[in-house]
Amino acid sequence: MTDVGTPGPRILFLDQTGQLGGAEFALSDVAPLFPGSTVALFEDGPFRSLLQSRGVQVEVLADVGLGVSRESGAFDAVRSLPRLGALIRDIADRARTYDLVYANTQKALLVGAAAAGIARTPFIAHLHDILTDDHFSRTNRLVSARAANRASTVIANSDATRDAFVASGGDPDRVEVVYYGFDPAPVVSREDRAAMRTSLGVSGRFVVGCFSRTSPWKGQHVLAEALTSCPDEVVALFAGAPLFGEEAYERDLHELIGRLGLGRRVRFLGFRTDVHELMAACDVVVHTSTAPEPFGRVIVEAMLSGTPVIAPDDGGPGEILVNGESGVLIRADDPEGLAKAICSVRDDSDGAATMADRARSVACSRFSMARMEQSLVEIVRRARVGG
Repeated sequence: MTDVGTPGPRILFLDQTGQLGGAEFALSDVAPLFPGSTVALFEDGPFRSLLQSRGVQVEVLADVGLGVSRESGAFDAVRSLPRLGALIRDIADRARTYDLVYANTQKALLVGAAAAGIARTPFIAHLHDILTDDHFSRTNRLVSARAANRASTVIANSDATRDAFVASGGDPDRVEVVYYGFDPAPVVSREDRAAMRTSLGVSGRFVVGCFSRTSPWKGQHVLAEALTSCPDEVVALFAGAPLFGEEAYERDLHELIGRLGLGRRVRFLGFRTDVHELMAACDVVVHTSTAPEPFGRVIVEAMLSGTPVIAPDDGGPGEILVNGESGVLIRADDPEGLAKAICSVRDDSDGAATMADRARSVACSRFSMARMEQSLVEIVRRARVGG
C-alpha cells in the first residue's frame, strides 16, 4: 500500500473491548493494511485472537475499568478521571514511538485524543457509533464530539453518522464518510443451501434470518411479534449473542417467544462464524433495529449472500438500500409492517430473486474492500504528512 522502498506508517490502533462487534470486525479489516502497527485493547477477549489470526500485533492493556457507559452523565465521567488519567499517560508513552494514533471506539476516542495530544502524535478518530440520544447521553455526545474535533480526520461510517456527529458539535470540515468494505463472498450452491436448511430443521419452510448481537435496540422482539401475523410456515433464525451485559434481554426474548406460542417456529443459533452460508440458506434476512443504525454491516453481508433484505429506513440502512430495487425499507419498530414485508417477499419469489441479484451487484461495487482501502490509506497519508 506504499511506494517501494518507503516504510509504511506505524499506527497505534486503540479499541476499548475484547469482544466482537461491528467496529471490531471493521478494524480487523483495517489494521492488516498497515504492517508494523499495533492494536492496543483495553480488555482481552476473542477480538485479540481474530486480529492475531490476521497477522496483527496486539497488546492487551491492564483492565482499567473506566466505569463510563453510553448513558453516563457528568458525575460518572468525573469519578472515572483517576483511572482515565493513568490510561492516557500509558498510551501517550506508547504513542511517541508510532506515526499515528487511530481511535476505533468511543472510549478509545476520549483516551486517544488526550494521549495523542500529549505525545504530539497525529490522531485519527473512526466513528462507528451514531451520536444520537437513542444511544448516548447528552454529556457523552458533547464530550465525544469535542474529543473527535482534535483529530486531523474523523472517519464516519455513513452519512447518518456524520450528520449526528456534526449535530453534536462536531466540526463538519474534519469528517469524511468511508463506507465499510467487503470481499465478495462465493455464491452458495443449491446443494449446500439445501444441506444447511436440512441441518437446521427448516426444510420446506419460509426462513427469515435475523443476524445481530442480542440487544434491546437491535429489536429481535420486533421479529418475534411480527411472526404472529405471518403464516405458520414462516420460521425465524436468530443468529447472535448478547454482549456488554445484555443477557437479561436474551432471557426476556425467550420468554416472549414462549408466551406467543412460537417455540416451534424459532431457532436460536447463538454466535456463528458461518454467517454467509446461513444467510444464503434464508429466504429473507431482516434487520430489526428500533433506533437509528450507524451503518448496518449485516445488511451488506446479506446482499452479498444473494438473499433479499428488509430493514428500517432509519440511519445507515436507508443509504445502503433503495426500496423496491435492492431491498425493502420499512418503518422502525413496526411488527405489523415487518410482517407485511415478509409476506410480500414470500408471495413474490421471482421479484425477490431479481431484487437480490441487483443488491449483490450493488454491494460488490459500492461496498468493495478496495474502495475502502484506497480511502483509508489516503486519509492516513494526509494525517501523517500534516502531523
